[in-house]
Amino acid sequence: MIKLLDSAIIAALLLGAACAAEEPAGTPPAVPVETRDWPSFRGNPQMTGVGARPLPAALKLLWTYDAGSAVGSTAAIAGSSVYVGTGKGEMLALGLADGKLKWRYDAGASVAASPCVVGDIVYFGDERGTFHAVSASSGKLAWKFDAGAKIISSATPADGVVLFGSYNNQLYCLDASTGELKWTFTAEAQVHCSPCVADGLVMIAGCDGKVRMIDLETGEEKAHAKTESNFAASPAFIDGAVYVGSLSGECMAIKCADGSEIWKMKEAADGASCFASAAVAEDRVVFSSRSNRIFCLDRATGKELWHFTAKSKIDSSPVIAGGMVYVGASDGYVYGLSLKDGARLWQFAAGGEVTASPAIGRRRLVIGNSDGAVYCFGR
Repeated sequence: MIKLLDSAIIAALLLGAACAAEEPAGTPPAVPVETRDWPSFRGNPQMTGVGARPLPAALKLLWTYDAGSAVGSTAAIAGSSVYVGTGKGEMLALGLADGKLKWRYDAGASVAASPCVVGDIVYFGDERGTFHAVSASSGKLAWKFDAGAKIISSATPADGVVLFGSYNNQLYCLDASTGELKWTFTAEAQVHCSPCVADGLVMIAGCDGKVRMIDLETGEEKAHAKTESNFAASPAFIDGAVYVGSLSGECMAIKCADGSEIWKMKEAADGASCFASAAVAEDRVVFSSRSNRIFCLDRATGKELWHFTAKSKIDSSPVIAGGMVYVGASDGYVYGLSLKDGARLWQFAAGGEVTASPAIGRRRLVIGNSDGAVYCFGR
């Protein structure tokens, strides 16, 4: 994680104590504050898409906020705030408890990338190619960096640095405190995905058909898998392997040490194309596709265990929390499915298309839609 000032550490410890006091009796033992938050796309640098705690069985709508334009990026939940980008180029900070606006930052261009919160800084890129670092508490600009091309990639934190990709084929590594460029890696096509960081490596799956493993310290490639597919989704890491779906509907598991293929599964459904990132936990990996399907595979073999069919394509990346899978769809619904067998146990009619992915933290689920609504669900 990025190194913080002493005052920020103290604030985080106090926040953790306060939040522990908020937990109702009978809940599981306390977990570190950073794992109870959802500070970045997919919840953690490994991009697993797994919430630290299960959500209440009967989710209720707690509040709705009208952002005024489409919300296609995944929200971040950190402490008592929700951070979300909008199509008209704003980064918003909302109260997690009540959905009230805390501050609004004008980025000047559409924000499709999800925010990443570390300490008192929110990091995010915009579609004009500017990468912003703003204060999480005030919304004031700390620094910005000109990447020179569209940024859809969400930022990922590591030790003292922050990483993201852009449409000029670059993967950037910046100093988290100053925005100073540490290194760049040049791919053979645009870097749409958000970087996955684990075991001293940065993993990206690109539009050049390669899944690459890059040294976090130096920016040098250590290994890659060359496939016949292109990628928009981010790799998800667990136990020395990454799991990723391609634009041609192939889902694969790749060993990070040498780029070798563990297994590959070709989705047979019409229109199969994975823009969404997988959620991976223990023995299962869950994908969603433009074939209208959410499907769960055995993590060891790639064998399909179940699938659920929505009424329209799914670009929202699924999230696992407890024994449930949560995902949005272009049919205007947010679904809650059983991780065991894919049975639909909960759904919410959000109205507009839901391409954003769920953010699950502090026993809340937050998600936006194409109508500009930001919804928060909980107990």
